Order: sequence, then structure tokens, then C-alpha cells
Amino acid sequence: MEIEIYADVVCPWCWIGKRRLEQALESYDGEVTVRYRPFQLDPSPVSEPKPLVDALAAKFGGRERAEGMAAQVTRVAAGVGIDMHFDRAVHANTFEAHRLIRFAAERGRSAELVEALYRAHFADGVDIGSRDALVKLATGVGLDEVEARDYLESNLGRREVAADLAAARELGVSSVPTFVLAGKYAVTGAQEPETLLAALREVQQREA
Repeated sequence: MEIEIYADVVCPWCWIGKRRLEQALESYDGEVTVRYRPFQLDPSPVSEPKPLVDALAAKFGGRERAEGMAAQVTRVAAGVGIDMHFDRAVHANTFEAHRLIRFAAERGRSAELVEALYRAHFADGVDIGSRDALVKLATGVGLDEVEARDYLESNLGRREVAADLAAARELGVSSVPTFVLAGKYAVTGAQEPETLLAALREVQQREA
């Protein structure tokens, strides 16, 4: 079964959803292929790096509310073994990161890179809008440094990522994570592992 994950690497619930899916797959006896599909929570350009909490405060009505939201999601993340530090996170546009994920997928390293991007953003305070930072993350998961830099400095993947983002909108993906199972069954949100496992088994039966 193919599992397509529509997600953004600056979406905390997407990281939680990815981890919960991995937990569900530990109890699933079918064969799966996971593909990462791009989505941007905010496609606006980011002119200069700034603390994520400041950006959230501007978007959600003040710093107190932003910090409360961050604290809540941090607690949920800890329940699946994820250590988030919103106080370190840097606001970033993710288009280039999605291009790099495409580059990694062509070389069989997309899962490792996606995990590295989440950790870099939410735990390590890395500006994942920075090309230099992206190249360093690429090499950290075994990709060639020169190839990764040349790819990002070229126009390769730009048209394809833009088309994928448009396709997500046309499919009606409006919130992430969204998991599409076997090309036609959608599960939205960072559902519990038990819910995801039940969905996998139900789709497996329907498609048998």
C-alpha cells in the first residue's frame, strides 16, 4: 500500500503525526511505501530569520497565546518521544526544504531527511530556510554535499514542487498532516496510532 503524507516541516503536528504513523506501522503486517508530499502552511517569503514564537504571536493574537499553544503541542510531542523547543525555533519559508526532500527522495533518503528537518527546526534552532543549513542537513543523512548544493542553486525541482503544491490544493488538502492511503482514502490530522492502524487495516481489506 502506498501512503502519501501531505505535510510541512514547520508543522509540529505533522512531526507528531509522522511518529504516530511509524508506531502504527510497527503493528501492521502489510507492506507499505511512504511518500512525502509537500504542503506549505505559509507560503509567504521570509525576508530575515526571526524567532518562531514571535511569528506565531503575530499570527495568533499575542505572545501569551502563542506560548500557550507551543506548550500544549510540546507536551503532546513528548508523549511520542519528541523533544520540541519552540524557544529555539526560527521562522522559515519551506519551499527550498521541500525541493531538498524531492532531491533526497530520488536518492532513497527522504524519510531520513524529513526527520532531520523536523528535528533541526523544532529542537535544534536551525534556520531551515537557509540554503547552507539545508546542505548541511543533506550531508548529515548521507547525501552528497556538492550534489545537494548544486541542486539547490539550480532551478531543478522548482516547477515540480510548485505543481505538487497546486495538486494538493486541487485535492482539497487544507490542513496537515493528511495521510492518503492507496491513492483514495484520506485520514486527516495527527491521529493516534490505533486510529491509523485501524484505517490501514480497513483499506487493506477494501483493496484486497
